[in-house]
Amino acid sequence: MAPRKTSLFNRIAVGTAISIMALPVAQAATSTVQSISEKDKQEGAKAHPQLVEEFGGAETGTQAAYVESVGKNIAVQSGLSNATGDFTVTLLNSPVNNAFAIPGGYIYSTRQLVALMNNEAELAAVLGHEVGHVAARHSAKRQSAATRNAVIGVLGTLLTGALLGNSGIGQLLQQGFMQGSQLLTLKYSRKQETEADNLGVQYLNSAGYDPRAMSTVLQSLANQTALEAKLMGTTDRVPEWASTHPDPASRVRAALARAGASSKGKTNRDLFLSKIGGLTYGDDPKQGVVDGRKFTHPFMKLYFEAPSGFYLVNGTRAVAISGQSGKGQFTAAAYKGDMDAYIKAAFAALTQSGQAQIDPGEITRTTVNGIKAAYATARVNSSSNSQVDVTVFAYELAADQAVHFVTVVPAGSTSTFTGMFGSLRRISDAEAAAVKPRKLVVVTVKKGDTVQSLAQKMAYSDAPLDRFLVLNGLTSSSIVKAGDKVKLVTY
Repeated sequence: MAPRKTSLFNRIAVGTAISIMALPVAQAATSTVQSISEKDKQEGAKAHPQLVEEFGGAETGTQAAYVESVGKNIAVQSGLSNATGDFTVTLLNSPVNNAFAIPGGYIYSTRQLVALMNNEAELAAVLGHEVGHVAARHSAKRQSAATRNAVIGVLGTLLTGALLGNSGIGQLLQQGFMQGSQLLTLKYSRKQETEADNLGVQYLNSAGYDPRAMSTVLQSLANQTALEAKLMGTTDRVPEWASTHPDPASRVRAALARAGASSKGKTNRDLFLSKIGGLTYGDDPKQGVVDGRKFTHPFMKLYFEAPSGFYLVNGTRAVAISGQSGKGQFTAAAYKGDMDAYIKAAFAALTQSGQAQIDPGEITRTTVNGIKAAYATARVNSSSNSQVDVTVFAYELAADQAVHFVTVVPAGSTSTFTGMFGSLRRISDAEAAAVKPRKLVVVTVKKGDTVQSLAQKMAYSDAPLDRFLVLNGLTSSSIVKAGDKVKLVTY
């Protein structure tokens, strides 16, 4: 969750997000190179700043320049334009594994997804896939579907299910979670995903890359998905990539068949690794840092801890809290010094148009670790004819600044989050200074190094070996030898 100085309180409307991804698109790739229309350029330019803000801002420096160069080179293979200057490629400061493109020549990848890749051909494959969606006019074909299905983020998906179903409050909370999830890309059909994969393979061939890179990067994404589910102790989590790019496991096989198992081409692995070292990995402290069940924001100087059995996912504007016995989020909104009005507004934001506003009832005032606070709980019906309790627990940080939790639990289970509400506290300057970002580093394997010994250098106490293997596209039977280059995550 971003600090106040990076527009914590300024939410982009869900409708705006839909319109961004439903822009008119250029014609599909053909043998005749054409120019991107002025209309597409203007509309893309209008959407671009909003997308960059939603995904944590743009990275700068050598890593961003490298991603830009690779993206422009693969984009001209699409037939949308033969001028690299017609494309804007942005490396986003986001810990989410995602990439997308919008009409007008705008292409994006998050730093987290780049860190998962293992060579330049894989980077070109992902960016080429996204350009393929634009070249094939997929967003225009899915526009009506996007209007009907606004919720596409992983956090929104987590919120629905047994607790909320498709209830009105579930849908409204989904919209709030979508903002925090940093996933505003359009959901495509399986057929469209396959078409974009095939176009990506075609672009790889045209640019001289090994077309098998599409298959290997999809395999890494499938492995990352499985790892995240294992770490979070759940099998029903919809991963960031899978929420907009479904079924990566089956696409691995299809992409390899399309490329040809014996295909050849450049991968530029050493160059790629030399360029991406130093990327921030995981959360940027400016947006707060999740460490297991703990969330620390060194700029806002806040800390809280989720209950045992829950996990946290950080976003630009919210932190999602998920477990089998409840869901929630931690976020902020505009505050004018009236805590009652703040809480009522938080409940009002959960009410769909045309439905009766949720009445929070009695608002209780309290103090939590020296911070003025207030809370209220409302019982509402879910679509499964059961009831849930929705709680808004707010904290006044300053005369014009407040933050709050919104939680949903089965009726009568509000005590689930009592400990979390009471855990929010301010941290000291020393505690804030101790929060360091994780960084991606590239090291050369030395004589005597093993997969196991290298994995112990990862900046994680949980599953360091599994994390190391997935990060490097390795398996449990892989062997490293002196002179190899591998990626590590360190502080």
